Amino acid sequence: MEAEDPLERILQVSNLRKLYPVSRGIMDVLTRQPRRYVHAVDDVSFSLQKGEILGLVGESGSGKTTVAMSAMGLLDPSEGKILFNGEDMRDLSRGKQRLKLRREIQMVFQDPYEALNPRQKVFSIIAEPLEVHGLTRSWEEKVEKVKAALSAAGLKPAENYFDRYPEELSGGQRQRVVIAGALILNPKLLVADEPVSMLDVSIRAEILSLLRELRDQRGISILYITHDLATAGFFTDRIAVMYLGRIVEIGPTSQVLTNPQHPYTRALLSVMPVPNPRRRRQRQILHGEIPNPINLPTGCRFHPRCPDAIGRCRQVDPQLQTVGAQHTAACIRLDEIHAEDKENKEKVEHAYQRSLP
Repeated sequence: MEAEDPLERILQVSNLRKLYPVSRGIMDVLTRQPRRYVHAVDDVSFSLQKGEILGLVGESGSGKTTVAMSAMGLLDPSEGKILFNGEDMRDLSRGKQRLKLRREIQMVFQDPYEALNPRQKVFSIIAEPLEVHGLTRSWEEKVEKVKAALSAAGLKPAENYFDRYPEELSGGQRQRVVIAGALILNPKLLVADEPVSMLDVSIRAEILSLLRELRDQRGISILYITHDLATAGFFTDRIAVMYLGRIVEIGPTSQVLTNPQHPYTRALLSVMPVPNPRRRRQRQILHGEIPNPINLPTGCRFHPRCPDAIGRCRQVDPQLQTVGAQHTAACIRLDEIHAEDKENKEKVEHAYQRSLP
């Protein structure tokens, strides 16, 4: 993958932090206990190029959706800066710029059953953004734009869906209606928050292929939020792995999947289904739950669950370091772990050679 061009960045997130204050009881106030915070997102930085698909991957509670909502301008960061097309998101989220921002950034939600108003017909659902933004001058123009959006989302012939209610559609069709509602404003950035997790496995690939085709045809950038590395590998150009509010590894999808550097990424990959039995990996089952984001572990946040943790991991907070072309990871034991892996592979190969007749 070519080096990033700053002029081609659609989204730039720098040192993003989002903290939520914890409610204080009467005893906390009387004893003057310091206020505690939920560290939903803690010092996250990344960029998204025009026409690129970036996947944010991690367990529930890792901060993926908070990053997405901040990128949408729906949450104000506690610290840090978000630039959209080179302009500060906080400036764009206020006053006259708000409607423009809403046109240029759209979201595809996780649950198509909840995202659509059950009392509205499909035509009204798709046409509503046009009315809010005053983008049509006649009924005929509105009809043509709704038809084009539904057709682009794969619902053809579009007229057959105009008078249907959401309850008359399948899960895949509902999600296509959601996508059509996002596309009708011709956005520059699409935030897709788990867009296929509520759908049958048989149609997940169809929806992801549709989104990728729209990227290719329209040059839309996509921020893809998911807990599923398999779909991220199929769909994205780059992957950022999040754990407990931070990015622990980020790089081109092919590199992250074939040469994972962080122990958390390796654990996620180890449980991915592999159709070829000869290529199955040894599973690394992580013990325990993700730690409480109020009381963060000292040192590396992953060390309570990390199979490779040593004493120093409890003391040193690792920062992202370069491990390849546009590939970074945050672990103080990267070199040691790779040396151990190489030694283990050599032992396995040696044992295999000795077993041959």
